[in-house]
Amino acid sequence: MTARVVSVSGAMGHAFSKPVQDSIRLLAGLGVEGDAHSGETVKHRSRVAVDPTQPNLRQVHLLHAELLDEVNAAGFDVAPGQMGENILTRGIDLLGLPRGARLRLGAGALVEITGLRNPCAQIEAFRPGLLKAVLGRDADGKPVLKAGIMGIVLEGGGVAPGDAVGVTLPALPHRPLERV
Repeated sequence: MTARVVSVSGAMGHAFSKPVQDSIRLLAGLGVEGDAHSGETVKHRSRVAVDPTQPNLRQVHLLHAELLDEVNAAGFDVAPGQMGENILTRGIDLLGLPRGARLRLGAGALVEITGLRNPCAQIEAFRPGLLKAVLGRDADGKPVLKAGIMGIVLEGGGVAPGDAVGVTLPALPHRPLERV
């Protein structure tokens, strides 16, 4: 199965969910055109409060549709865009990618993966019990953050549902994704 974009979303305001759109445009060094989290420096309110000059390593939020399948099978009603993702994919193990992996989205856009999205209390406020559903434990009992990955835009371009997702891995040794 070829990895594909399932849906794309963006919002000008700082809301938890983002409306699904026909397409989005990624801007190099900034993120999703018109999205509240677009910019060279951090835009997430909690991080702005700590240091508004830190680089924005969370320009694009990518989520795997397989997570929506999982949480919906557990009784949650979660549709594309409702977890705040910009790009929903299918057929690629986003959480298994190393830091520095690059995703070619469609013909032009290129995103470099910076880390894991840290699930926050907003997920619980959106759907009670959902926070626990997007947090797992590995064989050693360590937390597994399943709420998607974050990246920065290296090359801009349009992204739309149906676009192919290509992966280029960084040189070895691979560094695992950590919360960013």
